[in-house]
Amino acid sequence: MVKAVVLFTVGFLFLIKGGDWFVDGASGLAHKFRIPEILIGATVVSIGTTLPEVMVSASAAVGGHGEIAYGNAIGSVICNTALIAALTVAIRPAPVDRKTFRIPVFFFFGAAVFYMAVAYWSGFFDRWVGIVLLAIFAVFMGITIWQAKKEPAPAEVQEEVQPIAKSVILLVIGAVLIALGANFLVDNGTIIARGLGVPESVIALTFVALGTSLPELVTAITSLLKGHGALSLGNVIGANLFNLVLVSGLATTLSPFSVPQEKTIAGVNAGLAVDLPVMLCVMLILCVPALIRNKLSRWQGVLLLGIYAAFCVFQFAF
Repeated sequence: MVKAVVLFTVGFLFLIKGGDWFVDGASGLAHKFRIPEILIGATVVSIGTTLPEVMVSASAAVGGHGEIAYGNAIGSVICNTALIAALTVAIRPAPVDRKTFRIPVFFFFGAAVFYMAVAYWSGFFDRWVGIVLLAIFAVFMGITIWQAKKEPAPAEVQEEVQPIAKSVILLVIGAVLIALGANFLVDNGTIIARGLGVPESVIALTFVALGTSLPELVTAITSLLKGHGALSLGNVIGANLFNLVLVSGLATTLSPFSVPQEKTIAGVNAGLAVDLPVMLCVMLILCVPALIRNKLSRWQGVLLLGIYAAFCVFQFAF
């Protein structure tokens, strides 16, 4: 068990550093070939920060651990919203620009309705479901790139561009660390779950989800320290959309799986009775007031933190 905990922690560290190096390498290449900065942020960085979730869920699905693939995607959405975004809102509420997240919000809730409809109707995520989710991701990325190209080009800033060789090395090493970290997390998370008698889906919904969301957490804390709390909302919504359509879509396409049956509440599947409703609820609490009032309020952050605490207690106490 001690060895599993150590390797599980190493997996966390590999994911964090691997994601950091991957984004640095990809961004370096993009700068070298004069790809606009806004396109880098909309594509390379966004996908790069979601790679930990992608690799963990894909590895879990292929390895026959559908509970981890499911729990990581849903748990990451809940963690991003009710912990990471909630912290920034509770500490420093900020005005928001509806235009920056109106489309991601629309796509997220559209994908969420589809995802939940499949979960409640059949309880099984077949390969065609994954293909539809990946198609939603492709459409969203297409619209994002199209909008980015319409943005006025910022004034050129002279900055040192790192050598291509360094960018490629960072890209490759980052990808390798992410892959290794994902394997360590899945394999040892499963061992820990069995050792503690805790369902794999619970480990995925809490520890694995938090671990793969660490890049977003670091970004949020950095934004707060620099006085840019409003940045977190757009980042969280984008990451949540990617978790639902890219992470779940790829995992399901590679290896279809069913909604976890390990945990029940009052005889009802906990994934359907708690996990999915909580995911939808926390996103509604975060997004609806912001869309209506053009600003975030401290009560939203406090309420979301309370929901996240209750969600974690439920996972381990019941």
